[in-house]
Amino acid sequence: MQKRHRLKFFFLATFLFFAGGAIADIWDEVEHGYADSDGVKIHYATVGEGPLVIMIHGFPDFWYSWRHQMEGLKDDFKVVAIDQRGYNLSGQPEGEANYNMRYLVGDVAAVIRHFGADKATIVGHDWGGIVSWQFAFALPQMVDKLVILNLPHPNGLARELANNVEQQENSSYARTFIEGSPTDPDILFGGPMTAQTLSFWVSDPDARVRYTEAFAQSSFDGMLAYYKQNYPRAGSNTPAPPPAPQLDVPLLVFHGLQDTALHSDGLNNTWDWNDGDTTIVAAPNANHFVQQDAAELVTSTLKWWLLARP
Repeated sequence: MQKRHRLKFFFLATFLFFAGGAIADIWDEVEHGYADSDGVKIHYATVGEGPLVIMIHGFPDFWYSWRHQMEGLKDDFKVVAIDQRGYNLSGQPEGEANYNMRYLVGDVAAVIRHFGADKATIVGHDWGGIVSWQFAFALPQMVDKLVILNLPHPNGLARELANNVEQQENSSYARTFIEGSPTDPDILFGGPMTAQTLSFWVSDPDARVRYTEAFAQSSFDGMLAYYKQNYPRAGSNTPAPPPAPQLDVPLLVFHGLQDTALHSDGLNNTWDWNDGDTTIVAAPNANHFVQQDAAELVTSTLKWWLLARP
């Protein structure tokens, strides 16, 4: 029986911008709390009421990355943006092994259960996207809908790491992280990791202050442990990872095409690895942090897509 996919490509070339003051700041509206994940506290900020939406940030980031989307969804959904372990107010267990993917997946499950839910819509960017993919593979019964931002499907990423020279070059920073430590003199932009250098990408000056404060109370060793424990290795002597399990879930993927870390070719064949409704939205003028670079596009499309699939 032939698979049926409703695949939609949106190429929106105009008026993709960082919405700065166009969208109210959610900072003073959210409620804060903690979920327990086998003894590790997972901090979250939440706003709104309705179906549960869990948002998972990447590197280097914290819950505030989702401020525009939280504002846009709060009237229809209970939005919960977490700090992943190692970041900001969440627990920062010592030891690289404590950042293995099984624990990152377990953290998301703990948050869902904390809110008394059986499942949720999972939204993830960058490392949060990796965790979201793996959560869907491991615990599909807990995924209502899946939204991924600038992180290709693991099958696509593995293919590009094996065959795409540009992607291999783009991933050279990851090899530096895997082999290095936060205090190395050339680990990040020719210097050691600091709260200030980690905030380099935040264009809004007020937001940058909050990012610098969040990174100052984060674990740099924990950040690098994500890479050391979980980043796919590339090279002729590295065996190809097994194909990821087939999904069957409503899937929405955003990708900023100016991303210099993750090549858009990794999106090819995404629809073959999901039996459910697959929607891909390309933002030509947005960089890696598409949820902020193209805030209005991401927020309005995400809200429409979620409301169209009750």
